Amino acid sequence: MAYKTKEWRGNMRVTVDYNYMMSKTLGDKGLTDSQFKAIKSQAEEAFDFVAKNRGKDELFMGWTELMYNQDEIVADILATAKSVRKKFKYFVVLGIGGSALGPIMAFNALKHLHYNELPPKKRGGPKFYVEDNVDPVRMQALLDVIVPEETCFNVISKSGATSETMTQFLIIADILEKKGLSLPEHMIFTTDEKRGNLIKIDEKYGGKFKKYVLPDGVGGRFSELCPVGLLPAAVLGIDIKGMLAGAAYMDGLCSKPSIAKNPALCLAAMQYITMQQGKNINVMMPYSDNLKLVADWYCQLWAESLGKALDLDGKVVNAGTTPVKSLGVTDQHSQVQLYTEGPFDKVITFISVKNYATEMPIPHGCEDIPDVGFLGGHTMQELIQAENTATGYALMKAGRMNYTITLPEVNAFTLGQLMFLLEMQTAYTGALLNINTFNQPGVENGKIATFALLGKKGYEAQKREIAEVGEPDSKYIV
Repeated sequence: MAYKTKEWRGNMRVTVDYNYMMSKTLGDKGLTDSQFKAIKSQAEEAFDFVAKNRGKDELFMGWTELMYNQDEIVADILATAKSVRKKFKYFVVLGIGGSALGPIMAFNALKHLHYNELPPKKRGGPKFYVEDNVDPVRMQALLDVIVPEETCFNVISKSGATSETMTQFLIIADILEKKGLSLPEHMIFTTDEKRGNLIKIDEKYGGKFKKYVLPDGVGGRFSELCPVGLLPAAVLGIDIKGMLAGAAYMDGLCSKPSIAKNPALCLAAMQYITMQQGKNINVMMPYSDNLKLVADWYCQLWAESLGKALDLDGKVVNAGTTPVKSLGVTDQHSQVQLYTEGPFDKVITFISVKNYATEMPIPHGCEDIPDVGFLGGHTMQELIQAENTATGYALMKAGRMNYTITLPEVNAFTLGQLMFLLEMQTAYTGALLNINTFNQPGVENGKIATFALLGKKGYEAQKREIAEVGEPDSKYIV
């Protein structure tokens, strides 16, 4: 593979340009070298914490080793994917959170933007859908466009107790069984190795389901590079070895405890300093439709990891910044006005592409209309890149912090780099904030209330507590 050559990897290196974060360009609105120096020891401690705890399942840091310990799993996934591609016309992921955001992000990034509409020969694989909600209209819409007899369903839940995923499972299982179809022949489980409800279901069917393990030390939002994301990607014909190789390459770039030499630590340091300055909104703005859903994936990664009430010492800190997804050029016409002239409470992350998959020439025409004629002879790649550069420059001139992550091109290797860079940025930022980056206690109360409202056994007290709140006061309904 080309990604194994040193020269090719160097040409495909993802880079970070943070000139528009610094006082050299922003004046008193920018960061100074002395501010970086002031947190040098904290950054080194954050680096050491992540390095010391790599791979530890009990801390949910198994994601740091996925590039190095999955050779047999990858081989098995590739074999299964080949079989699925031959046998089925549709492949549907049933999941929610990271189990859904990762697969749909990689699909959007690395496949044709109208993949499902392509004729079978051009598509080269089954039509792909991710059912990541429990909106009944959405489920019906899926059922309207697939043929269950020709569909493979990938059910992703570590515990098999995720209400949303198991609701999807129950609906699909009922449809398949009523048609006299075998569940094990139409479903693949991605779940815990030994325990959980999907394991119990498999046992009822004599262990006939094909199963992949969601490792103990890998949380959902960090799971794209384990079977959660690798199986759907492989079914789509995506180079999963390239994704893992890209992540490993970025891991090497992040191997030094230096803000100036470790791109993920640099990003974390900037976010940490700006948090202390009251910059509480973190905008991600890819200038590529293929990378649009990277922002969605990143929103979960950032928000669920860093939004914590307590630090590791039990102190109330209410940490975190609010991630916002945006898309260049589209949101230049909806959001950038606010970013340029609104409150100084944001840091904007641009994701840029050096070489798009196609350039698309702009024909000459309307030379008598200067507002239009100047475009002729250029390409759409030139235009989107110029708008990307111009937006960053305009924000800088307005004293607004922004930095740019650049991919030489969008491919499996560079996407693997980007994912691992953002995961490491998140891990380092959490360590700087002295919080537990890898749990999500704030999600649990909502889950418990849902269980209670639907009458799950063992949650009777919570149901009574909710009932005691009573009917809403009509005074406050308009």
